[in-house]
Amino acid sequence: MRKLIILFLAVLSLNAWAAADYAREQRWADEITPAILVGDPIRLALPSGRKFLAIHAPNAKAQAGVIVIHGLGVHPDWGLINPLRSNLSEQGYATLSVQMPVLASEARGDQYPPLFPEAAERIAVAVEFLRKQGHKKVAIVAHSLGARMSNVFLNTPGAPAIDAFVAIGISGEFSKPETFKAPVLDLMGDKDLPAVLDNAAKRAAAIRNIRGSGQISVAGADHFFNGRERELVQQVKLFLDRSTR
Repeated sequence: MRKLIILFLAVLSLNAWAAADYAREQRWADEITPAILVGDPIRLALPSGRKFLAIHAPNAKAQAGVIVIHGLGVHPDWGLINPLRSNLSEQGYATLSVQMPVLASEARGDQYPPLFPEAAERIAVAVEFLRKQGHKKVAIVAHSLGARMSNVFLNTPGAPAIDAFVAIGISGEFSKPETFKAPVLDLMGDKDLPAVLDNAAKRAAAIRNIRGSGQISVAGADHFFNGRERELVQQVKLFLDRSTR
């Protein structure tokens, strides 16, 4: 009986993490939207009707739009996401930073896969939004768990096509890289997390035959590019310039 109770509690615990924490999303939105300096907060809608936050920074001269995707459990103006979306919007790109579904603050990355289908759905909506804005080229720039979510989006049959993918600090290996149709930049810091660094060679091999793809390690940068934001934006822009123009 004791073993059955323990098993039941374990299953219950797993199920507790299976649903997105929409209340936490709303708290993030309430906290960050009054302080947004670059771009405007908008609400995009899933086919189900559920809406989610995005920050749109248009650029009248932009030929390409960039979807910027945050990492584990945070928001679309967090940490390195802010300099990425802000600087790229000032350097020739329209940016759309998108809120991904989140779990409770205590949740680990390995508890997030049940949210990946909705994350992929949100990315698809973001791609269509930028296409409707008139952007002929659309790229994804994603950090950490957001890069893993983007990878799942790219693996999804029937997903809207994109023109470039920047995976910043993605852990493990690429999932189903044979489904990638656009150039990929695997970008990391040389002081990144072990799960990122230990699998770098496998990721490089996976994208070696995808035209225009490559891998870059930024000297002195950690997983969050603290103090190396300028180099981060520079490397992303150089890749986007080659891939989308």
